[in-house]
Amino acid sequence: MEKGIWQEIEQLYQLFQKLGISEAVDYEKYHLYSLITNSTAIEGSTLTEIDTQLLFDEGVTAKGKPLVYHLMNEDLKKAYELAKEEARHNTPITAAILQKLNAVLMHTTGSAYNVMGGSFDSSKGEYRLCGVTAGTLREQYELSFNAHLNLVTIHPWVDGNGRTARLLMNYIQYCNNLFPAKVFKEDRGDYILSLQQSQDAETNQPFLEFMATQLKKSLSQEIETFNTSRKKGFSFMF
Repeated sequence: MEKGIWQEIEQLYQLFQKLGISEAVDYEKYHLYSLITNSTAIEGSTLTEIDTQLLFDEGVTAKGKPLVYHLMNEDLKKAYELAKEEARHNTPITAAILQKLNAVLMHTTGSAYNVMGGSFDSSKGEYRLCGVTAGTLREQYELSFNAHLNLVTIHPWVDGNGRTARLLMNYIQYCNNLFPAKVFKEDRGDYILSLQQSQDAETNQPFLEFMATQLKKSLSQEIETFNTSRKKGFSFMF
């Protein structure tokens, strides 16, 4: 990957920290809502960030939108809360912790399956029949991106693999005190293409390049939103 984009990312990251964006009132909460909305949208949810905010803050469901999308968001929120708690304790990444996280995000929408190879329950994180540190900002992020790619490629569960992989990526970022990157729902097509290209060519480069652009986009948007809100005298919101 060209060094250029990572130089830009490092500059944006330094600006993000200098501005103190993460210290703004309710920033962490609303960024989490955005992570959840975009992650479930990759799986087909049509809930917007405003829908998610109303669901979590006021218990209001979006009219005309399937209940399953609301349940997906609620379960994923609980899984993120678990991930952040585990990250505070630097819990090693093992098969057990992955199963625990998947069980939480599939708690409501998972179900039992009976197949030729036996039975399993996706609502319990059952598979379908370790702390690591890195040096530079780029190395830390690429560690999380590679974990994301590898888990999606292994595809160990009947459902929830993509959400768990994105959650794992953010978990590693939490452990390293990094800004949590998101995959934007409007870039779903490019996201899937980068995964397919990496899997077909057996190289992680297409996916690493895609995720670097997503990280840059996310940092740029957060800085722009913060600066616009500050000029208007608003507290941070979507």
